[in-house]
Amino acid sequence: MSVAVQLAGYSPSFKKPSETLRLRKKRARSSPRLGLPSDPPSPAGEGEPSPRGKRQRRARNPFANIGNTECRPGAGIGIGTGTGWPEESDNPLHRSLSAREWRAPAAADRTEPGSKRDAQNLQSTDAFSEHTSLPKEFPADWSVKTWVLFKSPHPFTWTGHLKASEEAKGLIQHCRSSVIDFPLHIEDPRSCTDLRCAFQQSLVYWLHPSLPWLSLFPRIGAERKMAGKNTPWSQDEELQQVLMSEWSLSFSSLYNLLRAKLCPYFYFCTYQFTVLFRAPGVAGSGVLTAVISPTTRGLREAMKNEGIMFSLPLLEDDKNGKKEKSEITDVAKDTLGPETQEENSDLKEPAGSSDDDDDDDGGMSWLKEMGVQDKIKKPDSVAIKLRKEHNVVRMDHKPESAVLVKGLHTFTLLNFLINNKSIVAGSGPQAGLPPTLLAPVAFRGATMQTLKARSINVRTQNHSGMMDSHSLEITGPIMPHSLHSLTLMLKSAQKGRFTATLLAHEPTSVFNVALKMEQRENKELSSDELRNSGLHPETLNQLMQKPTFGKSSLKHIEMNEYKYTWKL
Repeated sequence: MSVAVQLAGYSPSFKKPSETLRLRKKRARSSPRLGLPSDPPSPAGEGEPSPRGKRQRRARNPFANIGNTECRPGAGIGIGTGTGWPEESDNPLHRSLSAREWRAPAAADRTEPGSKRDAQNLQSTDAFSEHTSLPKEFPADWSVKTWVLFKSPHPFTWTGHLKASEEAKGLIQHCRSSVIDFPLHIEDPRSCTDLRCAFQQSLVYWLHPSLPWLSLFPRIGAERKMAGKNTPWSQDEELQQVLMSEWSLSFSSLYNLLRAKLCPYFYFCTYQFTVLFRAPGVAGSGVLTAVISPTTRGLREAMKNEGIMFSLPLLEDDKNGKKEKSEITDVAKDTLGPETQEENSDLKEPAGSSDDDDDDDGGMSWLKEMGVQDKIKKPDSVAIKLRKEHNVVRMDHKPESAVLVKGLHTFTLLNFLINNKSIVAGSGPQAGLPPTLLAPVAFRGATMQTLKARSINVRTQNHSGMMDSHSLEITGPIMPHSLHSLTLMLKSAQKGRFTATLLAHEPTSVFNVALKMEQRENKELSSDELRNSGLHPETLNQLMQKPTFGKSSLKHIEMNEYKYTWKL
């Protein structure tokens, strides 16, 4: 017997294809139905129909198990068919998956708009959510977004034309810090009142000062947008004093909320720099922190003179290079407080090294080795000092100039910012205008504002013809909690499928830098300590994680089948 005959699936009587075809024709004439060579003989005899069913099956290819076809692509269930339905297979395990097991949900299983089950969408989850694991969240992005565009194969009709009652309920839910939980899947978002109210709730933020005819964020580089606007305080010193007095009260109120863990974070925006204040427990820190970016040598000198101790986290991260070590040492000597100088003391080279010699004589030591030092004019101490100052100044207005202030020094920073006149422009369109305060919760003197939302439905052309394209555009100062709250709703309303394109205010991207903390400052705080901060528990958990993006920010987020991917 040949080796081919011994293979599994071959009949011992198989010899030639012509003989098999002859037997097949003979059985077809003697049987009332079209039989299969591989069918086992029935108890009633070879000519009787099989009791398993009377439906006609397609004939089996007698060459199906020959070696050149047994590993053909798409031989499994539903592979290669393009339909998602199982192919007929010789494997009895494959044949057991009949079409009935692949059927679409019956009409009785689907939720109709306005039904009792639809009304209970927010009270209980359906079977789909019960058997699906929670998706991995994307990391927190501490930059302030100015524009976000969401796209989804499902329409955003639930976001538009809110009723007066829905808008009012959404605003009061924000003021009361109401937490709304959503199931993993909402069958009919448009008729879900609670979802529409929560959408309004997620768009709210608080601002001071509030001047309806001026856009008060962003402040850096906003001169062109503010040019020609009415600024009655610019030439009125008494009015400027009133504005600054009210602003000081609002700033102090917001800081006290932060220290009491009733506000998770807020932004302080001037025409030159932005400060992000974060409460203890936020961003992986056990103490209150403030990050300032960008800074200049003059600002750092002024902070040093006020006794504010700070560090440069981005330069400390790059301390492996000789160039960066030199820059940090120069900055520490000229601008940092004593505590930070001690932290950076390990970056200095040992005494007597060639690097120190080069610094002392302006890099002339190599000329001595060649014996030509007398023919070259040695730079004086003034030139050496100017070169060092250049290393310090050239990082001004750049992300590397970001400054971190921790603990009680943030209170000293508060007083410094209130009393420092340089935080207010002396000329130009922003002259006399106090810095902008942005916060997720209410504070003294703040005005409630809402982000602008617009849903767009268009038809676009693709390779298969015309298709509907659905998008949702959000504009305004979009803070981290708002972005996460929106994605929580979209996850449920858009059935786990959407993308987001994000545009950040670039000077705030550096707020994603990891905070270097001492051991006593790294104590972990539970979210219970910040439960009164007004944020959704899932949003709060995200913001408590350590930043991971460095000086970059999110540019694209995609959710597919309830799983996140993102790009910087």
